[in-house]
Amino acid sequence: MTIPKLLADAVSRDPARPFITFYDHASGERVELSRATTANWVAKTANMLQDSLAASAGASIAVDLPPHWERAVWLLAAWEVGCVVRLGAPDAATDVAVVGPDALDTDLPDADEVVALSLRPLGARFQTALPAGVTDYNADVLGHGDRFAAYDPPTPDAPAAVLDGTVHSHAECVTAASARAERWARPEPRVLVAGTTGDHDSVDILLGALSADASLVLVAEPDPARLESLTADEHVTDTDPPPQ
Repeated sequence: MTIPKLLADAVSRDPARPFITFYDHASGERVELSRATTANWVAKTANMLQDSLAASAGASIAVDLPPHWERAVWLLAAWEVGCVVRLGAPDAATDVAVVGPDALDTDLPDADEVVALSLRPLGARFQTALPAGVTDYNADVLGHGDRFAAYDPPTPDAPAAVLDGTVHSHAECVTAASARAERWARPEPRVLVAGTTGDHDSVDILLGALSADASLVLVAEPDPARLESLTADEHVTDTDPPPQ
């Protein structure tokens, strides 16, 4: 099993089912994406990666973004192309660096291509000009197609992610995600993910939601005083990682 197949199967089972509900308690933003809408964003982003940024199978993609629905889109899109994902700051071996606005306040990332996300509500573009050589994701992505076909589709044993210094294949990521999802309530769990999670958690929870027909409630900058009411309002069944 590959990650693109995992996504395609989830979409085919129920395209209208919510997949990600995103909250930012600092900005007040709330966005909900169905499986079909998620797949649409993933296809556009994968086309951008493959066609505009010349990424191909095996390319190294550093996704250095905070918890956000667009981070989930970028991870899934990179796997569609067959790229190898690393969460966190890019290094000299990075082909494409995907960063938020804070990264532009310092020296630009060391990568062949740099893509910046404003992380503004509703996927808005930057309001000011970006440094030379930096692509504004939200200004570019909507011009790409809604369907994607990889030039060199990944196989189950192809590398998918570098997590804590270890390379994991597509099959290994899918297996780990399925095991993670077995912890959740059944059926159709609604999983709360509040704040920053570790690399393994981030990947396992995202892919676990696809394998378990789950939906995710992602909360950036969580306000502890508001989480209880949000949990009730969003019919949350599980919190992962569990509260300490």
